[in-house]
Amino acid sequence: MRKLAIFALISILALAVNGCTSKYMKPTGPDAAARYAPSIDKAAIIFMRPSSLGGAIQSSVFDVTSSDNVLVGIVSHKTKVAYRVSPGEHLFMVVGESADFMKADLESGKTYYALVTPRIGVWKARFSLKPVHKNEISSDDFKDWNTSCEFVENTEASYQWARDNMPSIQEKRTTYFEKWMNKPETERPLLDKEDGM
Repeated sequence: MRKLAIFALISILALAVNGCTSKYMKPTGPDAAARYAPSIDKAAIIFMRPSSLGGAIQSSVFDVTSSDNVLVGIVSHKTKVAYRVSPGEHLFMVVGESADFMKADLESGKTYYALVTPRIGVWKARFSLKPVHKNEISSDDFKDWNTSCEFVENTEASYQWARDNMPSIQEKRTTYFEKWMNKPETERPLLDKEDGM
């Protein structure tokens, strides 16, 4: 309990100094929702991080459906990143001190949501991806998460950061995916087709 309190205090102090948005990302402005809306041949998924726990630590989200690690975005405290993608099965990874994963089966024309959730690590925050299921989207919690998070998007600096850190990112993908696959299937998060709006 004491470790958690100290970690939270450090995070709050660092947030006050550093602010919330990653220096690698930029605010998208008020038209983000329209620009990243799903289309007849694309689904949209929005990764949001409303929690203030570990707020000074950046979390990066990747599409790892193929052998490539495709940067979705760097999701800081109180920000959200939209990603348009072809329908079908996908695998997403979030990276902090470790890596964690989420499967998604997406349908074109629909928007899906996932939370980037921080947890205590050894040296810095670890993160997981939590699907937002359809029955949660009408909840007051979801409305609060959605309105409290600001849309941000990648810049050349975020893509450069991903390139510079790719050996570490790939190492975490390899190490932690094996651990993730060893979990019972019921403990591996899934965003299903029916969860889209």
